[in-house]
Amino acid sequence: MAKAIWNGQVLAESNNTVIVEGNHYFPPESVNKSFFSESTQTSVCPWKGLASYFDIEVDGQLNKAAAWVYKAPKSAASNIKDHVAFWNGVQVES
Repeated sequence: MAKAIWNGQVLAESNNTVIVEGNHYFPPESVNKSFFSESTQTSVCPWKGLASYFDIEVDGQLNKAAAWVYKAPKSAASNIKDHVAFWNGVQVES
């Protein structure tokens, strides 16, 4: 079971993550969306496409753009559509 943890809270938990380039991508139903708000930040990967980011807030502490998602990935990354990955201090344990 993979878990994404930040500031003592489990943000996502799943037995069905997809690992791409060393990152666990969590299925959307495994993510605790109560900690997430949409960020204006985006980035582009040449083979995955446009990534949108989420800010995470736990116990009044904000971690800006700490999670990302490919809502409309290129065909090579279709297996991670709507899956959420983490960085910026979020610990992923597997």
